[in-house]
Amino acid sequence: MKFICNTSILADACQSVQRAVSTKTSIPAIEGIFIKALGSELVLTGYDLEMGITTSVPAKVEENGGIVINAKVLCEILRKLPDDSVCIESDERQVAVIRSGEMEYSLIGIAPDEYPELPSVSGVFPIVLQQDILKEMIRQTIFSVAVNENKVVHTGIKFEITQNEIKLIAVDGFRLAVRKEVIDYTGEDATFIVPAKSLSEVVKLFSGEENDTVSMCVGKRHIVYEIGQYTVVSRLLDGEFLNYRSAIPNLVSTTVKVNTRKLIESIERTSLIITDKIKSPLRCSFDDNLIRISSTTALGTANDKIPAEITGAGVEIGFNNRFLLEALRVCDTDEVYLQLNGSVAPIVIVPPEGDRFLFLILPVRLKAD
Repeated sequence: MKFICNTSILADACQSVQRAVSTKTSIPAIEGIFIKALGSELVLTGYDLEMGITTSVPAKVEENGGIVINAKVLCEILRKLPDDSVCIESDERQVAVIRSGEMEYSLIGIAPDEYPELPSVSGVFPIVLQQDILKEMIRQTIFSVAVNENKVVHTGIKFEITQNEIKLIAVDGFRLAVRKEVIDYTGEDATFIVPAKSLSEVVKLFSGEENDTVSMCVGKRHIVYEIGQYTVVSRLLDGEFLNYRSAIPNLVSTTVKVNTRKLIESIERTSLIITDKIKSPLRCSFDDNLIRISSTTALGTANDKIPAEITGAGVEIGFNNRFLLEALRVCDTDEVYLQLNGSVAPIVIVPPEGDRFLFLILPVRLKAD
């Protein structure tokens, strides 16, 4: 194999593909990037057996072929090369020589036949979304994904796609996030669960340009994303996801309309004496068109209050401050409605109009004064 390529273009592509490269494995091949030179382009692949990223870049290919090179080393080398172009060639002994300007490296690579084949999904009607919409939906749910959960299925985000609607759901046992959007889709209904880690990497490949789209093809075990010049394949999670609809309370005894920013700032102020070592719930009291927020720890006490429109019975309830803040920070409305049903039922956060998002947080039992 031998080719000449623009250094910057190759470095950027390798940096993106490296997101799917395994860093802790006993299989040396999947610690590398598979470079395949064919015709007038290079195909670059990273794959950790759970997620794979493939892209192609233009190159002057003098000899077709392929090699697997350690991803971390390759990316560092490309980032530091002195010249605008780089020449890489390899021989039958799987030794890759990298030249740029006066700099030359000789690296021991791995044969292409030792690299695992990426799974494929074919014959499936694609689901096409605007990148900015999917990015926002993921941002507004991924914070509720379980991190260390015995039930692996909850470490992913559930997609529910029906006629002209997409819904994303995340749950971690203490909170729930639901985000839905109207889309142009008339295919078959689809339900699947994607690992949160894969979605985090997918979002990083989005262009940021308005109206750019992402195409999703869903199979039984894998999902394939087409994002510009990149193709991402991810395994799907299998298992019984929480019946989230039954977790949402049917009764609401207290409704609170409040300015989102004012509520966030008040919680941030009263949380300053709560630390990872000194944990304590926030005490929230809703009554007389005021939200009183307080905290008490070994460091002292903090008290604050903000105005709100409160309808229904007064209620005092405790919350994990971080859970409450993370939900409020992804609300994209100036005001939110808080729905309560006593001191032991979850709080539900919804927009003033419509039902684009719903965040549910379980309360924390307060100690008696």
